[in-house]
Amino acid sequence: MSTTTINIKIDSETKADAQQIFKALGLDMTTAVNLFLRETVNMKHLPFTPPTKTAEPSNRTTTKLAFGRGCMKGKIWMADDFDAPLDDFKEYME
Repeated sequence: MSTTTINIKIDSETKADAQQIFKALGLDMTTAVNLFLRETVNMKHLPFTPPTKTAEPSNRTTTKLAFGRGCMKGKIWMADDFDAPLDDFKEYME
């Protein structure tokens, strides 16, 4: 398979941040971009869901959570017997 070269423009701070993350994962920039492109081709769409709101954070260290507080209210529940193993353990320890 032949290879080709692509050029990407990105701000230097984002590039440095990404390289640091990739290095921690044992990857270089070329390998990481190849992984992204191959996964996009395999899935036939982006391998993640981009955020719908594109508001730029005021501080680069600020991360906005994809889900707001309370967004799972009513969707997450605990079984009635959730504490049963703990109760059994307390009885065992007595």
